[in-house]
Amino acid sequence: MTLAAALHVSHAASLAPPAPSPAAAQVVRVQPSASQVPANLLRLSIEFATRIEGPVLPRIALLHPDGQPLAQPFLEQELWSPSGRILTVLLHPGRVKTGLNAREALGPILVEGDDVTLTLDDRPIQHWRVGPVDTHGPVASAWRLSPVHAASRQPLVVTLDDPIDGRDADYLAVADWRGRRVNGRALLKDGESIWTFTPRSPWRAGEYRLVVRGTLEDPAGNRLNGRFETPTDMPAIAATDATLAFTSAP
Repeated sequence: MTLAAALHVSHAASLAPPAPSPAAAQVVRVQPSASQVPANLLRLSIEFATRIEGPVLPRIALLHPDGQPLAQPFLEQELWSPSGRILTVLLHPGRVKTGLNAREALGPILVEGDDVTLTLDDRPIQHWRVGPVDTHGPVASAWRLSPVHAASRQPLVVTLDDPIDGRDADYLAVADWRGRRVNGRALLKDGESIWTFTPRSPWRAGEYRLVVRGTLEDPAGNRLNGRFETPTDMPAIAATDATLAFTSAP
C-alpha cells in the first residue's frame, strides 16, 4: 500500500461515525406503580412506547439514595410480551426466597425501610419505598365490588385487599348467569390495588360472577391460593379459581 493510500485509509477511519448507542427508549409506565413495594418484591415490568430492539437488562439498575447500584439484583432473563413493548424482569428468586444459597451468600436484595430508584440508561424511571415482607397473597373473599346498574355501561370497580401483579389485569373476568364471558375493558389502577371493568354493552338486569384465575399473583409471587415463600419439601398446591357473585340492579 502506498503512503497516500495509507493516509487515505487513516483519514477515512478517523471520520467514521462512532458505534451507535442504544436508542433512547420512551417509558410509558413501570409496575408496580405504587410508591411502596414489599421487601420480597419478585418482579417488575416496564412498558415502552415502541418495540425495543436489543437487550435491556444491561441498561437498567436499582440504585440506593447515594447513587450506588444494588449488586446483582436481577435474574439474567428478559421476558417480553408478544408486542415487544413490555418487559418483565425478575428480581433474583434465589435472593428473594429465604434459605437459598444465593440469599445466604449475597443477602436479600431489598430491605424494609430502604429507598430505591429504578433507572434506564442512567435516567430514573421509578422510585419505591421498601415496605414489609408480604407473604399472604391475594384474598378474593376480602375484595369489595361496587354496585352496577342495568341498562348502563357503568364500570364495575373491584377494590382489592392488596396490589396484584401489574400484568394480571386479564386474570379477572366477568361472566353472565349462563357462564359466558362478558366482553369489555379491564384496567388496573391506584398502584394495581383497584381493578375496573367497563362492559362493551350495557349491563342486563340479573346475576353475574367475577371469576378470578387461580394463578393470579401479587408482586411478591404469592398466588391466590398459595405462597411464594414455602418450604421446598412442601407439596405444591393446585391453582384454584375463585368466583364472586354480584347483581346488576334495575
